[in-house]
Amino acid sequence: MEFVKKLHQSIHTNAALNAFYIEETFYTYQEFSDLINAIRFAIQQTIDEKEKMVGLVTNNDLQTYAAILALWFEGKTYVPVNPDLPKIRNQKIFELTDIKHIIDSSETTVFSNYRVIHSSTIASYNEDLSLKNIKENDLAYILFTSGTTGLPKGVPISFSNVNILVNAIDKEPDFNLVASDKCLQMFELTFDFSVVTYLFPLLAGSCIYTIAKDAIKYFYVYKLIKEQKLTVLTMVPSIINYLRPYFSEINAPDVRYCSFGGGALHADIAKEWSECLPNCKIFNYYGPTEYTVYSGFYPYHKDTNTKNHNGIIAIGKPQAGTQYIVVDENNQEVPTGVTGELCLGGGQVTPGYWKNPTKNKQSFFFKAYNEKKLRFYKTGDLVFKDEEGDFLYVGRSDFQVKIRGYRVELAEIEYHAKSKCEKKVNMVALDLKNKLGNAELGLAIESDKFDFSAVLEYMKTKIPDYMIPSHLAFVKEFPHSINGKIDRKKLKTHFDIN
Repeated sequence: MEFVKKLHQSIHTNAALNAFYIEETFYTYQEFSDLINAIRFAIQQTIDEKEKMVGLVTNNDLQTYAAILALWFEGKTYVPVNPDLPKIRNQKIFELTDIKHIIDSSETTVFSNYRVIHSSTIASYNEDLSLKNIKENDLAYILFTSGTTGLPKGVPISFSNVNILVNAIDKEPDFNLVASDKCLQMFELTFDFSVVTYLFPLLAGSCIYTIAKDAIKYFYVYKLIKEQKLTVLTMVPSIINYLRPYFSEINAPDVRYCSFGGGALHADIAKEWSECLPNCKIFNYYGPTEYTVYSGFYPYHKDTNTKNHNGIIAIGKPQAGTQYIVVDENNQEVPTGVTGELCLGGGQVTPGYWKNPTKNKQSFFFKAYNEKKLRFYKTGDLVFKDEEGDFLYVGRSDFQVKIRGYRVELAEIEYHAKSKCEKKVNMVALDLKNKLGNAELGLAIESDKFDFSAVLEYMKTKIPDYMIPSHLAFVKEFPHSINGKIDRKKLKTHFDIN
């Protein structure tokens, strides 16, 4: 696979350069390469060549990143789990993917019922190993997102999907990483945005700067920008809301590129942030996990490119090899200027949700496009296309929301809350905006007030902390629309989060 060969070559070509800055320590590409080889040798000695999927415990260390490339160089799939999330959820992910082996750099693994390669104590192996043959339909990774039934929802991405993404970004004349770049990597490795924040720097021989595990994320980002003179930032928009009080103190002329994604970028704060980065090109990227991270972008500029709808910066145009269509409820295209659901077609579309034929039938369809039959993914995002060919975001067509950059099914929160609550009452999960403009989760409960603490404690054992509602509202009777549906907008007025 082309991008895997390029990664292998880059690691050797840039051996003397720094590859990572993790927990205040620099690591060279040579150190990275040696660790990759050691893990590859352990894989070859431990895991059958036919066994493709391997679990990966995602710690913030060199061993975890080396394990990703070791698995790719061996033609295998990494299935990541965050060790800080509930163990029962991580085990469910491993069960769904029939995992037998796990690579774990933790001092003590919690997955004792699996065969574990302990990457932190692995024996050194300095010989370079040849790359394994990779077929284009082989899977590079499977990420699990929130699902409506209480089970995580698997999104497999093939090596071909990733290769097409790399080729599309390579064709963009305004984005070109070099070996001297210092790149921010602020994402959990279970989050799809992390893929581009380690992949593109490694291909270029750049240095990747990660966030210390116990650090306050936004403050550590500020520290890295100021002290390490970062040149490339990839961020979720919510992070700059937290940095906003410090904008007057931030002057970062070294930053060349700043890319946003994973949530709505608001025009007012984008302008303020761009004042902090006087020599920077800003890109507002769009793309769901199901379309291999990126599908297109809008090149923002505070003076010349500020196109927005309802204060949300445009998501722009599709990148090379990607097709955008806007459809009605019957999957028929709507005219320019008319709002509909955005659907994505092209070589980056996932092969389909993991072992979920019902969801696949709902989310994917074939349609004639440019005289070819093309498979499209229904994003659930409402947009319209303007006369200049740019796409503008309007809202969601379903009950998915973005919390801290993660896509969350509100129905999953309701599922776990109801399954533990002894009182059989109606509950509705809602996304609420705080005074910084960030989304927080609320849970409305149709009942007089009662002790809900046991339910929240139970939920912490089932779902990640970012899915735990931080606000509760007991409402005697839910408001309804004229059509008999719960009026979610009115329900939000019962919360006070300021």
